[in-house]
Amino acid sequence: MSDQKIYAFICTRSKDLTPITKKYLSYLVLCGIEVKLLVNQKSIFSGYEKAFNKVNPDPDDIIILSHDDLDIKMQYTAFKSALIKGVRSTTGFVGVAGTTYLGEDVVWWDHAKWQQGLHRGSVHHVEDNKLDTHTTYYGPNGPVVALDGLFLATRAKVLKEIGLAKPDYLKGDWDFYDIHYTLSAHTLGYQNITAPLKIVHYSRGELAGRDSWHENKQLVYEKYKEDFPIVC
Repeated sequence: MSDQKIYAFICTRSKDLTPITKKYLSYLVLCGIEVKLLVNQKSIFSGYEKAFNKVNPDPDDIIILSHDDLDIKMQYTAFKSALIKGVRSTTGFVGVAGTTYLGEDVVWWDHAKWQQGLHRGSVHHVEDNKLDTHTTYYGPNGPVVALDGLFLATRAKVLKEIGLAKPDYLKGDWDFYDIHYTLSAHTLGYQNITAPLKIVHYSRGELAGRDSWHENKQLVYEKYKEDFPIVC
């Protein structure tokens, strides 16, 4: 649609933005994307919900939920075209990495499943401020059950159906939001996919580095334990 808008909701810790974040925001603006920067939020769930309510998007508008330490290595028109092509009426979320099999460990990046060829997508990384990138290849792009939250895109209609607020079954404010959102879309009958988006991520995430991560992990398991494994 010619009047379709694209918004990006991005949480960041401080108003003093890093050069990486500034570059990322500039790229999005040059793409014609309206950026909502969420500074020092108490919860990623409430931050995203606040931004969504503020912009009050039309159902077919595209919403990007992403980390603040990204660099997109694509021409502006190619990036927008890939987003619009990926976010169809049957699509839940578009991302860059995910899995076709979510088991009882409830982490999408399970290494054993990776070795079995059950993951999809790729992420480019730069570490320790080095100039060279290296690619973490998970598998060929295609449908997935759940996606990593470093970059997600979907239609406002899907977010409205899922709800961006923290669900009652989770306690931690920052962990497993990506599994909750994307798995919810999957269970509603939408198809999540990984797309050929060349995105550099300047960290590998905190993974299992905090108590709230382990707590939410267990709570996701408790909610879905009768359904595992969840596959597509």
